[in-house]
Amino acid sequence: MHFGLGLPIGSPEQLTDWARLADDGPFRTLGLLDRIVYDNPEPLVTLALLAGATTRVRLQTEVLLAPLREPALLAKQAATLDRLSGGRFTLGLGVGGRADDHQATGTDPRQRGRVLDEQMTRMRRIWSGAEGIGPAPATPGGPEVLFGAFADPALERIARHGDGFLCAAPPKWAGDLFAKVERFWADAGRDGRPRMVAQINVALESDVDEARAAIAAYYAFSDYGRNMVEGMLTTPEQVREAAKHFADLGADELMLYCWGTDPGQVGRLADVVS
Repeated sequence: MHFGLGLPIGSPEQLTDWARLADDGPFRTLGLLDRIVYDNPEPLVTLALLAGATTRVRLQTEVLLAPLREPALLAKQAATLDRLSGGRFTLGLGVGGRADDHQATGTDPRQRGRVLDEQMTRMRRIWSGAEGIGPAPATPGGPEVLFGAFADPALERIARHGDGFLCAAPPKWAGDLFAKVERFWADAGRDGRPRMVAQINVALESDVDEARAAIAAYYAFSDYGRNMVEGMLTTPEQVREAAKHFADLGADELMLYCWGTDPGQVGRLADVVS
């Protein structure tokens, strides 16, 4: 199982330091979340910067809220980032569940699933070269696409339009979600197996209090905010135990999403997973 590193949003100026450290370490992927009405760096712009600061590690949106964006421009941006990074880009997508994000972009949250399906059909067509919108991505057919999802209709979308699953659920729920994704994949007649990428929230040593405050603020809109704070892993033993659980479930990669801003987290987490 590979390991990736989810980047903190609290100090964007430090992210090139994080990226360079991760590029020299055991991590396969750098991930960055997306919101509109929040104090976070825009992920495609930021990952483009980090592509130039790295040579090896992959770059991933985790997840980009696609229904908030126009599909032709999004397809062009994703293809450009894939091309300039040498095929190191993964487009992780979700529908977006915050009303304020949809209000700010003038989109209808009630139509977000249908919109995402239409966007994927259009973007696949653009990446194939059918609409004359370039550049062509480095990855034939477009960058790898993963979907973050919980509900069955969203999990089915992986088989229709995607290459794999981004799972933000803890191990006790993830097994059922993995099984559903594999069943939908087989029912759709897809060859092989979907890529399974799991995610856990972490912070080690000096950043724990800062990280708890950051994750509490981010999930303040939700009734699950307290659970997210309490579920964050703060010791090497907890991270190793979670990694073993996800490996046993068949995860291909585990993203360690860090909410502390100290770049020293990169080395601490590298020591845990090396």
